Amino acid sequence: MKKIIFLSLFLIFAVGGNAEAQSKNKPKSIISTGASMRKYHEKSELETMQKGALLELYIERIKVLINTLPYIALTTKPGVTMQDVGIPDNSENNKALDSQRENTTNFLNATVEFQRTMMPYSDKGNLISSILYYESMLKELNQLNE
Repeated sequence: MKKIIFLSLFLIFAVGGNAEAQSKNKPKSIISTGASMRKYHEKSELETMQKGALLELYIERIKVLINTLPYIALTTKPGVTMQDVGIPDNSENNKALDSQRENTTNFLNATVEFQRTMMPYSDKGNLISSILYYESMLKELNQLNE
């Protein structure tokens, strides 16, 4: 019985360690694959939505913009790696990208917390206008490298 438990644990750790090693060797995306828009909206559609749903759209667009804007000179497409744009995949560049991701995550967390606290007090019309403006920016960004 002890042998079976030991063998099972050994296999679990061996497989887990192998998966972790493979993920370390995988090229890193410059822009997270999660930084993309699901849908663009028309003003009439937004006007029918409740303020809570509008706030979620507003926050989603902020996240996409914050995860995209610093990199537009390199790419505007999620999933593009450093190697795809000619950046050497070395420890210095990986460290810089990891540091930027961590800083962006911290900034986004603080920004989203602020948005959830303050934006419920915003005027619904201003919230709709802001969403439409952000969406127009994102449409332009998608056309930038085409």
